[in-house]
Amino acid sequence: MDLHKLSLRAQLKGLQKGDFSSTELTSHYIDRISNYDKKINSFITVTADHALAQAKRADERYKNKSNLLLDGLPIAHKDIFCTKGILTTCGSKMLSNFEAPYSSTVYEKLDKEGMVMLGKTNMDEFAMGSSNETSYFGSAKNPWNTDYVPGGSSGGSASCVSAMFAPVATATDTGGSIRQPASLCGLTGIKPTYGRVSRYGMIAFASSLDQGGVIARSAEDAALVLEAMSGHDVKDSTCLKLDKPDLTNLLDTSIKGMKIGLPKEFFEQDLPSYLQTSMQEAIDVYKHLGAEFIEVSLPNINLSLPIYYIIAPAECSANLSRYDGVRYGYRCENPKDLEDLYMRTRQEGFGQEVKRRILIGTYVLSAGYYDAYYLKAQKCRQLVANDFKKVFEKVDILLSPTTPGTSFKAGEKASDPIEMYLQDIFTIPANLAGLPGLSIPCGENDGLPLGMQLVGNSLQEGKLLQFAHAYQLNSDWHTRMPKLS
Repeated sequence: MDLHKLSLRAQLKGLQKGDFSSTELTSHYIDRISNYDKKINSFITVTADHALAQAKRADERYKNKSNLLLDGLPIAHKDIFCTKGILTTCGSKMLSNFEAPYSSTVYEKLDKEGMVMLGKTNMDEFAMGSSNETSYFGSAKNPWNTDYVPGGSSGGSASCVSAMFAPVATATDTGGSIRQPASLCGLTGIKPTYGRVSRYGMIAFASSLDQGGVIARSAEDAALVLEAMSGHDVKDSTCLKLDKPDLTNLLDTSIKGMKIGLPKEFFEQDLPSYLQTSMQEAIDVYKHLGAEFIEVSLPNINLSLPIYYIIAPAECSANLSRYDGVRYGYRCENPKDLEDLYMRTRQEGFGQEVKRRILIGTYVLSAGYYDAYYLKAQKCRQLVANDFKKVFEKVDILLSPTTPGTSFKAGEKASDPIEMYLQDIFTIPANLAGLPGLSIPCGENDGLPLGMQLVGNSLQEGKLLQFAHAYQLNSDWHTRMPKLS
């Protein structure tokens, strides 16, 4: 049996019925990783022994009829989530030898439901990038065509699920880092409302924007895992004081009569013809299902990119100041004095993109520029959030492309930071407003997948997944899989 071709839901049913064991399922994935990941580079660390031990315990619980909610299901974790006693690198030389003394809340919640960790996935260094090319451990490849990037920063999580090395993976999204790689790899990726998922033990990039989420093959699979990892955590002061949501019961509810907004500012972009065609075909599916469409306006949306690239680097500069070679992580060899230790550790330990963002962030926070840049960006951020608030008085969700096109060749945009930043033009606004966003496959061009973005009002993850599931019941893009030679 090709166990890797089964959905997460189907794998769970198979485990519950005794069609196969968690040890068999886990071993199957470990073998696939061993055979194929040399070409894809989706994992930084494979935790085979740890996974098999977890799988064995899950099998015992099934035997004793004491199984947990997601018992025995394999998962890969983005290497930004701390895991006690296991390497957590954040894709950086700075943390290339770091074993966390504690585990993230996301890992612990999923572990308590019985999920089996296959390993830690590749990512852009400190989650800064849109192609996975800034990773100290080398770029992950897109399984649909290994000459192309998988997207970023959660590129390893996306390429891992796309290549069927795991049925699902955790990921994080600061400006599109779940949705963009999900789109480029033909997957479903959801970023929940800010504060829905605990950030405790999730290494910080930009604390007011970072949010953990899920990359899976379908909305149904994503709902299972997101539900389990959500809920209040006293260890994270920004985590909302809400119980975990019920995301699975809404999935099969009709969307007839519900309203979908089309932001004219997004559709006025110079979109390639194949993207326009795919968007129209997706709109036609929703019309067939009884949804109504309304053109809406987000007048301040054009400010999103400059706002983001002031606020995110500013918070990055503050968060990454802790990596000084004193307490943990990389330390330069034979420092002359304390100043030399600080200077050389940070120079040698950080990659070029991280250094660029630290410098930008330090500049906008400096005396004389704080008011002109950072404070003004925060005020403009509120304008963007207000635009969304007004629009959601009229519609249930918003629909747009996830990315400006399909994936691009490795190295194609590496020398032009602005061109790279523009890859997140459709995804960043949801992060600024703290809203949930989701990407689902909706087409392809030249053998490369294409994604559609759905954005919902605050705490409306269930509605987003409902719309995504409805589309996937009436299309087959999410069932298509790349062939690995």
